[in-house]
Amino acid sequence: MPNNLSVNYLEIPSQNIPLTKTFFKNVFNWSFTDYGEDYVAFSTPEIEGGFYASSEASRVNKGAALIVFYSDNLAQTQSLIENANGIIVKPIFSFPGGRRFHFIEPGGSEFAVWSDK
Repeated sequence: MPNNLSVNYLEIPSQNIPLTKTFFKNVFNWSFTDYGEDYVAFSTPEIEGGFYASSEASRVNKGAALIVFYSDNLAQTQSLIENANGIIVKPIFSFPGGRRFHFIEPGGSEFAVWSDK
């Protein structure tokens, strides 16, 4: 049962659901359930959500919220993302508390990865 008033589900646009699925399966080991051609749900131990077909993408410069992953090894995660056809749009930079980078997944939406190491 979900916790009261907790984030329970994320829905993210994708300009190419098959590419988005392949990317997140290869990089983050996510599993998916297809609901037609225009929607796919994902499930992780931390959260559930879905990708919906859209001509738009989630980008910070357009005012979208940024979903940020944590990694124990930032360089290794960046390499996985690049090898899975992700595009680094903000190289690794420092900020108070750690370092991070931003990337665009093959379906067009922007995410970030941070580490305190």
